[in-house]
Amino acid sequence: MGDILIVDDEKDIRELVSDILVDEGYSTRLAANSDQTFEAINAEAPMLIILDIWLKESKLDGIDILKHVRLNNPDIPVVIISGHGNIEIAVAAIKQGAYDFIEKPFNIDQLMVVISRAMETSRLRLENASLRVKDVTSSVMIGNSAVFKGLKQQLDKVTAGNSRVMLTGSSGAGKEVAARYIHAHSDRNTGAFICVNSASISSDKMEEVLFGSESREGGVQMGLLEQAHGGVLFFDEVADMPSGTQSKILRVLVEQQFLRVGGKDKVRVDMRVISSTNRDLKAEIEIGNFREELFHRLNVVPITVPSLEARRDDIPLIADHFISELNKTQGLPKRKLGDKALAHLQTRDWPGNVRQLRNVLERSLILGAEVGDISVEELQVKETSAQENAPALGGNLVGLPLREARELFERDYLVTQINRFGGNISKTANFVGMERSALHRKLKTLNVVTSSDSGARIAKLDDTELG
Repeated sequence: MGDILIVDDEKDIRELVSDILVDEGYSTRLAANSDQTFEAINAEAPMLIILDIWLKESKLDGIDILKHVRLNNPDIPVVIISGHGNIEIAVAAIKQGAYDFIEKPFNIDQLMVVISRAMETSRLRLENASLRVKDVTSSVMIGNSAVFKGLKQQLDKVTAGNSRVMLTGSSGAGKEVAARYIHAHSDRNTGAFICVNSASISSDKMEEVLFGSESREGGVQMGLLEQAHGGVLFFDEVADMPSGTQSKILRVLVEQQFLRVGGKDKVRVDMRVISSTNRDLKAEIEIGNFREELFHRLNVVPITVPSLEARRDDIPLIADHFISELNKTQGLPKRKLGDKALAHLQTRDWPGNVRQLRNVLERSLILGAEVGDISVEELQVKETSAQENAPALGGNLVGLPLREARELFERDYLVTQINRFGGNISKTANFVGMERSALHRKLKTLNVVTSSDSGARIAKLDDTELG
């Protein structure tokens, strides 16, 4: 039914309340002082805390413990009990955020009514938090290409475990989406997904943001590591992490505990760490920008997230998904892509990958027509005035005789089409209007071959046949 933490300095009271709750089907844990209380909460947050006001041989009394719980774990209801209760203490406890107050000696029926209501409150808060997490962090992976299927198989293999994962790939390829997919399909999916953008946090603030802080004036401020307790911590572009912070993160990964900035008590955390980078971390290690030991701690399971150009045949599915999403979230027109527009998207360069594709579609839906298919013209952007005056033929074709120019055009055209269809010769032949056997002969004549690259079939010029 739920986990309840009972905090009381009297052993007999702790065990009595525990026995009553266990008989009612609850599971319990016991603590005698503030240190044991925080240790239990850090190990696993309970659904409810029953807390005595007066605690002998404890660093903090019940009211101070309540303040810490409300600050760091505001979703946990706290029921205060005291044998020295009076209206002033009850009011003080309620003002500090206690769910309710019960005097000792307490009536068991009254105790059970309060606990039942508090547990229902806790359950509803957890459900609401879970819905918020799913709404904010839900990520849908879209694709049907061989490259995409290979990526998804790798991700599915690591969701069940707790191993650290390093996602590599170019900017905008979808590394954060992959990290969120791991979280959403793991046993930690009810916990938080905390993203640390290493490049956006200034080096002088990084430790305070990650570890939190303690001061007499500001009290306890929870950092991102504590927020990730029970969930996933995602280091986005980890190569941008300051070197001084790298050594401290390494220690956290080894010890699973840390000190807040200005704090004296160690904070214990249980979290899964996923990292991403668009750089060659081994090269960064060579020039002294990244700690080798940290790399090995983070790079337990390396997974490469392919670029959009490596899976061009997924573009129609991804584009349809973005158009539907933009319609639902921003009210933009839900238009379709015409055949020429799809061909344009599948054959153009995508240095910004999936993120750039989404931006192109969003811009076309905002600035384009309200109805009808999206045209090629709506997807194109004139970046410089020089494009308007560009020659009708590229310089490499103008300087060639007709036969050589035609051969160069055919080679470039067929390589582009094959890569557009993910190396599928049958689909390419059907689109260009050739028999498959005739296309194979043409490719051989043009010295075009297909080969595997990161799980994708790509077409390229066979240099061994030249010269």
